[in-house]
Amino acid sequence: MASQPNNAVTVIRQSLNQLAPELQAALPKHVTPEKFTRVAMTAIQNDPMLVDADRKSLFGSIVRLAQMGLLPDGREAALVIFNQKAKGGGYEKKVQAMPMIAGLLKMVRQSGELASIDSHVVYSNDKFTYRPGIDAVPIFEPEWFGDRGEPIGAYALATLKDGSQIPPEIMNREQIEKVRSVSKAGNSDYGPWSQWWSEMARKTVMRRLSKRLPMSTDLEDAFDRDETLTIDHQPALRVVENEEQAAPMSRLDAIEHQIEAEQEAEEVDAEIEPEGRADEEHGDQHDEEAPAWHAMVDDWHERIAKADVVGTIISIRAELKKHKDALPDDVVSALTIALDTKSAEFTTGGGK
Repeated sequence: MASQPNNAVTVIRQSLNQLAPELQAALPKHVTPEKFTRVAMTAIQNDPMLVDADRKSLFGSIVRLAQMGLLPDGREAALVIFNQKAKGGGYEKKVQAMPMIAGLLKMVRQSGELASIDSHVVYSNDKFTYRPGIDAVPIFEPEWFGDRGEPIGAYALATLKDGSQIPPEIMNREQIEKVRSVSKAGNSDYGPWSQWWSEMARKTVMRRLSKRLPMSTDLEDAFDRDETLTIDHQPALRVVENEEQAAPMSRLDAIEHQIEAEQEAEEVDAEIEPEGRADEEHGDQHDEEAPAWHAMVDDWHERIAKADVVGTIISIRAELKKHKDALPDDVVSALTIALDTKSAEFTTGGGK
């Protein structure tokens, strides 16, 4: 009886060793495949639920963290479990790659494009004041040595290399919960939102701020690969397998658009519209553009499904990187996850 978990751990370790060439190609130079594998195995051995979880999602999540250059050590990133409904009934344990705030801040420092970026959760007994057009940054005084109360929101702010201060992104708890409601693991009793609400709140507001910052491609990819922010439905494209057509705007983008509209209505002073939002104001523009990129995305998904060599995946990644700015966020996220999962299948054989 006791040997079964040990056998499972051995199989996982062997699979990770087979995955070493791909990990080496994905990891930054300062992280060796041996170190990354050792940290990943420690995380797996310390959480028996990871040993019993779906292997495809486990290895796919490991590959995604390697591509971000983040160690699954619980500080830079983590491998987290959430319960997903199985087709035959009941639930199955899936694994998600979860970049932590410390990992995202590390990537910002390495990119060199920002002087600083940070986000904080605000509690009911903290003091928080921000006057748009008057204050450069919020006045935030946490109740460090007493009862901070319940979380009521979060904010993020950034400073450019030239010292310019970017106006903060501020979300109240209701707005954060709206984003959680469309997250794939948002309603799971065991998952990132239930276990790390503060971490998820900080990432949610930082993600919104990032859309109006000069961010590096690697950091954009980090948000795209963050499965804990993935929406709970198929992406906005025609899926090759079932030929279904979904709405061009993702539910997460729609929620964010609604939140922005509510904030603008409440503000007295006018604010400068963040860049890249104009197309979200007019859903009909997406409809007009949809046929062009739908065909391209469908072709990618079909090639991913049929790929039998790693070279095909590398080629599609390059094409996606070239065209990603013209695609909706959830489409890029879905393609990235499909590519990572297919890469893991070459090692795992596509199953447990």
